[in-house]
Amino acid sequence: MTDNILEGVWGHVAPSLEEHFGSKAYGSWLKFLTYAEESGGRLCLSVPSRFLRDWISTKYGEQLLQLLQSAYPDVQSIDFVVIEQEASQPFVSAETASSDEINRSSPAHESEKPSGKARLVEGTDGLDPRYTFDTFVVGKPNELAYAAAQRVANATSVYFNPLFLYGGVGLGKTHLMHALAWELHKNHPTRKVIYMSAEQFMYRFVSALRHKDIMAFREQFRNVDVLMIDDVQFISGKDSTQEEFFHTFNALMDNKRQIILSADKSPSDLEGIQERVRSRLGWGLVADIHPTSYELRLGILESKVESMDVDVPDTVLEFLAHKITSNIRELEGALNRIVAHSTLVGKKITMETTQHVLQDLLRANTRLLTVDDIQKTVAEHYNVRVSDMHSNRRLRVVARPRQIAMYLSKRLTQKSLPEIGRKFGGRDHTTVMHAVKKVEALMKEDGVFHEDVLMLENILSK
Repeated sequence: MTDNILEGVWGHVAPSLEEHFGSKAYGSWLKFLTYAEESGGRLCLSVPSRFLRDWISTKYGEQLLQLLQSAYPDVQSIDFVVIEQEASQPFVSAETASSDEINRSSPAHESEKPSGKARLVEGTDGLDPRYTFDTFVVGKPNELAYAAAQRVANATSVYFNPLFLYGGVGLGKTHLMHALAWELHKNHPTRKVIYMSAEQFMYRFVSALRHKDIMAFREQFRNVDVLMIDDVQFISGKDSTQEEFFHTFNALMDNKRQIILSADKSPSDLEGIQERVRSRLGWGLVADIHPTSYELRLGILESKVESMDVDVPDTVLEFLAHKITSNIRELEGALNRIVAHSTLVGKKITMETTQHVLQDLLRANTRLLTVDDIQKTVAEHYNVRVSDMHSNRRLRVVARPRQIAMYLSKRLTQKSLPEIGRKFGGRDHTTVMHAVKKVEALMKEDGVFHEDVLMLENILSK
């Protein structure tokens, strides 16, 4: 074979690549192939990055060889080498990003060239030092997500790929994501880890399109060891960003790189997400973080008080844990408010001051009280099951909370005695009357019992 024969073969085949592989594959990958050299039936093609080399070799290498051999049977092999070029053209045109995605991304002036640097955990930039595994309070609502995050952070190989954490606002997803990132940094300092929000991912993608720097974008995101994306639901309805995310996801999975994601809903419930993307999000382990229980909320408050080194009465903590159930952020914010008030005004924290300082917040969390609400609150407080409120068990550990719940139902609702009895396993009105009198008598005899019932009444009535 004489010199430069394969150059001529490549020159003959190259114009047909788009027709053979399709415009999308050609525009995104194959258009960057150029002739480099040849030797003894071996054709060497150059690409501008390692990522392109690996991707084209894996996905299209065999088909390219067959196409060349159909034109010239003496072609024996194709090699791909990296020859860096100025990234003067993007993989796809800026027009492929919808105007909605460009307009809703953070503004960027045309003169501003993106730095191309994401938030790397190697430098721990952007990670909150308070959000670690040590400060994450574990309870039944979040124990699966916590255990999965621990396993991934400590694993020496890829585990649960992807790990998908989901839960409502303020339940601890971001805390767990930061904790995982910190632990990865500590256990595997040489790993390249990117942690960012889905909004930042979209902004960087759109900026790369604007500045014709998409090649560097892909090189960065598809050559990491761990990719962590928070609030994936943000790319809902952003078709071009989802397309890029889809290919990034596939590239990392193919190379056995760890992917960790979070969202406010499970993959199957995410609206505005392409079906193929939703399907991949659920490939690994999907771990949900349930709304907090009373025990977990109380544990979070106790942990925070300990770290703040302040004196907050147990009754106040129990009151907050009962009353503020929406999310952890609001719960911690309430504690911060009463501590700040105490520090600035110079008064001790009491139930009275707590109710005064948080009156707007408590009002927002108040709704029409039902017997079911009372049963649930009392059961949580005394660590019994709600089903015990309806059962015939007569052990004091069960019977006393049941009587207290009947007493509070009589005081705090408009239900008649027979109606209350029916809510407690079909008991008659005389049983409810007996319970009310018993609780009233015990409150007169026992000061601690009296305070306990008053605290529950405050929790339920405020």
